[in-house]
This record gives sequence, C-alpha cells and structure tokens, in this order.
Amino acid sequence: YSQDHFVGRFLMIFESILGPVESTLDNLSYYFDPRMAPKELLPWLATWVNLVLDETWPLERRRALLQSAVELYQWRGTRHGLREYVRVYIGVEPKIIEDFGGISLGQHAQLGWNTVLGAGKPHTFTIALELEDGAPINLEQLKAIIEAEKPAHAGYMLQLLPRRSSEPA
Repeated sequence: YSQDHFVGRFLMIFESILGPVESTLDNLSYYFDPRMAPKELLPWLATWVNLVLDETWPLERRRALLQSAVELYQWRGTRHGLREYVRVYIGVEPKIIEDFGGISLGQHAQLGWNTVLGAGKPHTFTIALELEDGAPINLEQLKAIIEAEKPAHAGYMLQLLPRRSSEPA
C-alpha cells in the first residue's frame, strides 16, 4: 500500500482523525490528576469528591484543594480536618480553641474566688482567623465549610481578627 499514492492519501485521513484520539488516550491519566488536568476539567473533578470550587480563586489554590480532598475527608469531623480545610480555603492557619466547659483547676484555684463551677459552654469551639486588611473572604462559604466539617453536635464561634504586624512599634 505504501507504493500506491491514492491509498496512502486515503489512509492519512484515518490517521489525521485517530491521531488526536490516540494522543488523548495515551495521556488520559493526566486528566485525572489535579496538578496536571486542564483548568476547564477542575470543576468536573471536584464533583467526584463533592467539592464546589470557587472560580474566583487562583488556579493553584483550586488545584491544592482538589489534591487534598481525599485526605480532608479522612479527617472530617476532627480538629485537624477542620484546620486543614480552612487553611486550604482561606490560605491562613486558623487557631481553634475548644471550650471544654466545667472547671479546670490550677495550682492557685479557689472556688468562688477565681474558679466558677459550670462555666463555659461544652461542645463549643472558637475559630480565630488573622487576616490581612481588605483580604477578600466569602463569609457565607466559610461558614458553610465549617458547618460541613465540624462535628454535628458541636457549636462554634468565628472570630475574624486583623493580622498583627511583626514589626516593633
């Protein structure tokens, strides 16, 4: 067939059609890797792990969230899982303070003087975030993430604090 000019041209039609398909199939694994997938596929990949990506985020942050999704689900409902999810979402390490309720007795505790029985709210915690002035944050989406990631029986308070400068005053 290589000697016949007409047959060679005729077979090139199929090669031109099937060549891109073969190339796509040869590189199929890259389409499922959040680090390598085309950015247009990221929202579709996110649906596989029940995430909704914010299209206003930088591309690298969307990829990082997708890449860490499986680990985040493994830690769902824990302090570590909530901290990591908020860190990936906001880009800032949150401070999580648990309120155990009741009393904690120290060396100098005196009932009625510096210790109260039943103080605090059990099963609650506070999430403190130090943000740069004017840092864009979708508060509704952040609250939805916290609600989804926290233990079902726990309540929380969210504190948004201005970032303290490290320069001496």
